[in-house]
Amino acid sequence: MDWSAILLAFSLTLFAGMATGIGGLIAFFAKRTNTTFLSYSLGFSAGVMVFISLTEILTGAGDIIAEFYLPKTAALITFSSFVGGFFLTAIIDKIIPMKDNPHEMMRVEQMKDSCQKRNPRLLRVGLFTAIALGIHNFPEGIATFMAGMDDLTVGISIAVAIAIHNIPEGIAVSVPVYYATGSRRKALKWSILSGFAEPVGAVVGFLIISSFKGGMILGYVYAMVAGIMVYISFDELLPAAHKYGKHHVAIYGLISGIIVIGVSLILLH
Repeated sequence: MDWSAILLAFSLTLFAGMATGIGGLIAFFAKRTNTTFLSYSLGFSAGVMVFISLTEILTGAGDIIAEFYLPKTAALITFSSFVGGFFLTAIIDKIIPMKDNPHEMMRVEQMKDSCQKRNPRLLRVGLFTAIALGIHNFPEGIATFMAGMDDLTVGISIAVAIAIHNIPEGIAVSVPVYYATGSRRKALKWSILSGFAEPVGAVVGFLIISSFKGGMILGYVYAMVAGIMVYISFDELLPAAHKYGKHHVAIYGLISGIIVIGVSLILLH
């Protein structure tokens, strides 16, 4: 077992998860949200994740499953597992009531305008959002870790994409906690803790890889990971990008992400 590769993949997942802390810091020091940049970045992240999922991870899953089944059966199993990733993420989404969904993005100035300092009721909002994010971020941790173990270039790309995605989520956690307690330290702590579900997901990914290394189960899991990432892109990243900026800014980001990661994979492989 290559422990250096495992530690590197885990570090990528930790980096992605801790980006919620960056959002927490931005909430305190930024007077306004740079909506154009954030919209472009979220669109870019979606482009990276969709392209990698469909061209690298899903293809790799199909190759593994094809070693154990006839071509048509292997294709059906791969596709079914891919769609299974959709359903898994959708079920997790349903756990969170829509009105409290942490992926309903807000701007820094909107959050501050809607909060009053030392409002204890806001503490429940902030803590619930942190827990909700933990539930949502768990499968993202599995995806980042397993991608990092399979291909470092792909793993880094996904980690950066998810880190960008996690920054606005950190804002959504930290601001209500701050205005409920008056403590920046507590607000930052909870924004960081909300990202720790991704390293926990990495541990689950490690257990999957160590238990089924070389087996067809790994193909099932990789196909589901691809489904999880595509679902996250279309359900969370692109809607958030549209909410923060103009339609074309989000689309330009999406196309740029596809082009950049496509060229990178060609040059680095």
